[in-house]
Amino acid sequence: MNFIHRLGYYLGGFAIGLIFLSFFLSGKKTSCSYSPQARVSKNINLKNLRFSEDVFLTMQTLDISEALIADLVKKGKINFSKSNTKPDSCKIYLIENNSENKLRAIRIENCDKTATVLEINPK
Repeated sequence: MNFIHRLGYYLGGFAIGLIFLSFFLSGKKTSCSYSPQARVSKNINLKNLRFSEDVFLTMQTLDISEALIADLVKKGKINFSKSNTKPDSCKIYLIENNSENKLRAIRIENCDKTATVLEINPK
């Protein structure tokens, strides 16, 4: 069997495999984001956000909603150089804002079961 025949069989099998994958994975919420940024924000988004007393009072004073903070967690950029990722139990992340809204940055404590907003920095 020469090279052209082998290449044809390989490409045919590869095409059939792609068709099967697209059939089985279509409509499912699959994602393939493996960057540290994506993994941390997905981990925080899976948990219910809690707010410290100071943050809750600041939110009421500045009229900042929980939806705005959730949006910042989802779309913001995590600054790993200013975050504390050394502890095993609860890591503290600084999430900075890329869009033009009321918040500049937030600091979140990400534990196993909960995520607590420790500090917010308004603009």
